[in-house]
Amino acid sequence: MSKLILASGSPRRAEILKNFNIPFEVIPSTIEEKVHEGETPEQIVMALALEKAHDISNSRCKGDIIVAADTVVVKGDVLGKPQSYDEAYNMLAKLQDDVHEVITGLAVIQAGSLRKIVTFEKTTVKFKPLTDAKIRRYIDTGEVWDKAGSYAIQGIGSAIVEWIAGDYFNVVGLPINKLESILSNYFNIELL
Repeated sequence: MSKLILASGSPRRAEILKNFNIPFEVIPSTIEEKVHEGETPEQIVMALALEKAHDISNSRCKGDIIVAADTVVVKGDVLGKPQSYDEAYNMLAKLQDDVHEVITGLAVIQAGSLRKIVTFEKTTVKFKPLTDAKIRRYIDTGEVWDKAGSYAIQGIGSAIVEWIAGDYFNVVGLPINKLESILSNYFNIELL
């Protein structure tokens, strides 16, 4: 019997999948996330998601279904996870009072086969105007760490988001609507 494997250490992605009555195992990928010069944001997230899925599929039983994702925030530049207080501050200052895109690459592969689907989802997010003090207070909550673009829409960061256009769960890190279609149409797995 094939298993569904989530190749991610993100508790947010696991929480999204736990909403569905389907067993899955979490095995985080340990690849070094490398970005190649000249890649578009869409290419970056799809390539990283595929690398994560392949990393886990190499050690799995034939037939296991591996799901991997990678998320970035794009506003002119690709904004990944902040590495310092100043970087988090600069990201939030750049995003405030404007729109940006959240792009998640999604890879679903079957171990031991050539069956794989790689795609992406894009959601537009509008931030409220933020004062210097509000940005600093948000960073001080600690929620900015390990989050693309230095915010979490599902947490305290929801207070700085004015609106979104597209898949909310994509902003959290796992475009469940697209994943459900892929699992159902290509891998005979029903989430609902």
